[in-house]
Amino acid sequence: MIVFENVTFGYEPERAVVRKACFTLSPGLTLLLGPNGCGKSTLLKLAAGVERPEEGRILVGGAELWKHETKARQSLAYLPEFPDITPYASLRDVMHLVCRLRGEPVMAGDRALETFGLGGEAGRSIRELSLGQRKRALFAAAIVGHPAHVLLDEPFDALDRQIADDVLAWIRQRMADGAALAVVSHAIEPFANSATRALTVREGLVEQHETLPRSPEDRFHLLDSLARGVEV
Repeated sequence: MIVFENVTFGYEPERAVVRKACFTLSPGLTLLLGPNGCGKSTLLKLAAGVERPEEGRILVGGAELWKHETKARQSLAYLPEFPDITPYASLRDVMHLVCRLRGEPVMAGDRALETFGLGGEAGRSIRELSLGQRKRALFAAAIVGHPAHVLLDEPFDALDRQIADDVLAWIRQRMADGAALAVVSHAIEPFANSATRALTVREGLVEQHETLPRSPEDRFHLLDSLARGVEV
């Protein structure tokens, strides 16, 4: 689980994007929904330890993210919306670093690259890769070690249909294995039937929808309304 306890954060003084957020990302699939700019990606960045809260704390698997970083980050996989990776490192070096952080053998990184069709690109620097290849590289890093906490921001952008299908199958397998997943996506159709719960942010306040309708039509109507920022 990832637990937010009274978390406040803003990019500018006196303008909080998230205010006093208290919620839990439990096992299953949580959709973070809402219009652009409402704070969805910021929540993921906070959960991933990319941004640091001004107030409050975040626990990942019981470890406080900014006090026990090694333990907390070991089980985290984060896919940002824009695949900005250190440009001059080789893809192989990046994967081997991920393996060390997760306590996995370097062969696990090599296998992950092969899974996403990047085995032949391992020696190239990140800046030599296309946008789609960079996105696949991030997914290759995500699958190393079967992380228990998976954070995905617009996961299907720049992916071809076959890779997107493979990623969706991996997401469903992580759910079956009991992982906690949080996804930001404008395309909610691939996730509507699998979603466990939904969160949205309105004026800095996190709203939780812990129980989703069982009817596919009612469920999609609710998720679509939340994505559009419509009051429900």
